Amino acid sequence: MLWIIYNLLFPVVFLFMLPKFLSRMMRRGGYFQHFEQRIGHFGHNTKTQIREHRRVWVHAVSVGEIYVALRFMKAYREVHPETFFALSTTTSTGHAIARKELDPRDVLFYFPVDLPIVIKKVLRIVDPIRLILIEGEIWPNLIRLADKQGISISLINGRMSERSYKNYRKLRPLMADVLRRIHPICVQGDIDAGRLIGVGAPADSVRVMGTVKFDVAERNPVGEKIAENIMRQLNIPADAIVLLGGSTWPGEEAVLCDLYKKLRVEHKNLFLIIVPRHVERADEVVHCMEERSLSFVRRSQFDGSDETETPDVLFIDTTGELRNFYSVADIIFVGKSLLEHGGQNPIESAMCGKAVVVGPNMENFPAVMPVFLEKNALIQVENIPALETAIANLLADEPTRAALGERAAQVVDENRGMIQKTVQLLGG
Repeated sequence: MLWIIYNLLFPVVFLFMLPKFLSRMMRRGGYFQHFEQRIGHFGHNTKTQIREHRRVWVHAVSVGEIYVALRFMKAYREVHPETFFALSTTTSTGHAIARKELDPRDVLFYFPVDLPIVIKKVLRIVDPIRLILIEGEIWPNLIRLADKQGISISLINGRMSERSYKNYRKLRPLMADVLRRIHPICVQGDIDAGRLIGVGAPADSVRVMGTVKFDVAERNPVGEKIAENIMRQLNIPADAIVLLGGSTWPGEEAVLCDLYKKLRVEHKNLFLIIVPRHVERADEVVHCMEERSLSFVRRSQFDGSDETETPDVLFIDTTGELRNFYSVADIIFVGKSLLEHGGQNPIESAMCGKAVVVGPNMENFPAVMPVFLEKNALIQVENIPALETAIANLLADEPTRAALGERAAQVVDENRGMIQKTVQLLGG
């Protein structure tokens, strides 16, 4: 009866939310490419490639999870070199990253809608050896139908936000039936373990492994060199102090631009880099800078071939370059943490040994934030005035800035190794 109710309600909810999805597709672009895969239709070439080998199906929703998936696949293949993967993702940005990074032996496709008729078809095509879900991708029909076919299902780097926990508690009988089919359930921290057990996961299936995001944080020397060259071509002085806003969300760019204009009165060598979380907001960010009479260069339109007057702001309106520009920054604000909730990943910026500042809303990282805060390896502020104070203090105190960055990098190094432990736990 639970499954009948779910499968009756899911299409209704899906149709109700469809206008929002379509609007997002139009804004972000790329969603309509291979859209047919979302309803279980695969082209001849894709089906042929999938069927060349039995594969491990890994599902990761977006960019952050894709990096986890790719790092996991690499580590798994080091232990099991004969493995072939089928990787699915939900977002166009995640798909773009995966397309660039994916091993030629593996297959990439868009995740299908969680309806029985669609999932059954995709399971027939993929015919996976096992199913690996990343972080919070708990799709009832996929899990139930895969389990009925005898496919081993695991969750890695699992997490559950407080909001999801409250919602899933209302569906506990259904969630208990779904979660009993997953083993092991590898989670980031004790809070995540408690929440998953609280919504019905068998306690003996849940394993607290720590977050694998520390393993995913890998520097790209080639990309960092490109970032350094761009800074040089823009004639950014060697003694400039670079403030970078990474993965910013609506309203946070305005806060940073206002702080930049105010703090630059005293710190003439201050330079600002803005990297929004979603590139499709480029026009909105441009308008924000123009309103404040800030000169800027758009990364997508800059090739270094022309003499360029040094701007106030470098605007990174491309995908996949944020971690490279962390290397040229001195102070980094991690977005979706000041005016939005959830937060973005602070590990990549910390990996570069930079002074990291976040806002109060880092709910998506309950296993990460305590590690940094315990070691005094980043600064968390409560509001906009506190953000201004923190950045002003860091601008005025280079030794404190450097020490904060050193502690941040040390935290990342000390917490690596979870991927290998997870692979070992999963076995062959």
